[in-house]
Amino acid sequence: MRDLGIRVGHWTGERTGCTALLFDGPTPASGEVRGGAPASREIELLDPLRSNAGIDAVLLTGGSAFGLAAADGVMRWLAERGQGVATPGGVVPIVPTLGLYDLDGSGVVPGPEEGYAACESARSDGVTEATGPVGAGRGATVGQWRGVSLPSGLRSATLRSGDLTVSAVAAVNAFGEPGRLDRDLLRPEGFPVAFGRNTTIGVVATNARLTKVECCLVAQGAHDGLARAVSPVHTRMDGDAFVAAATGAVEASADVVRALAAEAVSEAIGEAPD
Repeated sequence: MRDLGIRVGHWTGERTGCTALLFDGPTPASGEVRGGAPASREIELLDPLRSNAGIDAVLLTGGSAFGLAAADGVMRWLAERGQGVATPGGVVPIVPTLGLYDLDGSGVVPGPEEGYAACESARSDGVTEATGPVGAGRGATVGQWRGVSLPSGLRSATLRSGDLTVSAVAAVNAFGEPGRLDRDLLRPEGFPVAFGRNTTIGVVATNARLTKVECCLVAQGAHDGLARAVSPVHTRMDGDAFVAAATGAVEASADVVRALAAEAVSEAIGEAPD
């Protein structure tokens, strides 16, 4: 995300991983969760009604709820550099974190050290240089709605309109899969797998100057893009969630940014193997 001043880093293990997106300073952001089985941390403060005015990073992680602990390492890395909300007891970095289910029974999940390592590896081209089964996408699969597990991973896309840039990065671990729904496979009794072991999580970032409310609209647009790309989508077995952040260098319409966000997410996820 070189055009946005955002550095992206990954820690990739044998079957799981995490991806950190680091901002240069407090950045307006909001988010939305639509899936029925989310794993998240610090998402409530992204509500436009909450007082938080900016975030310092976003972490996408495997390991389900266990993997949320990797955010401790991201917070430590940021605090060592003096980045976060100033309080009498020191800075408190704001790191919204989204997790996906890739547990394999080994007990290996991203933790604080892995979150810290992802920050250490961060670079401005960290998304475009590493996609597929890396970072938070290492253990991602799709297709369980029809009883299979197809390899997936981390996906990204960037769209531009003049000076305006909108980038999307998503770890695609959907209960559904990219493409149109095969209605012949649907059965009234339900799907072959009914446990919440999925989730598509991601971030949409733009160089537009947006308010927190407008970032919320962009996060909604990200889910529109997800719905275009994946079927079935937003099921009770998913924890689908997106964060939208605006680095504020370019004046732009929130409606245009939202439209580009939907297209960027759809384009990114459409590249996932099917």
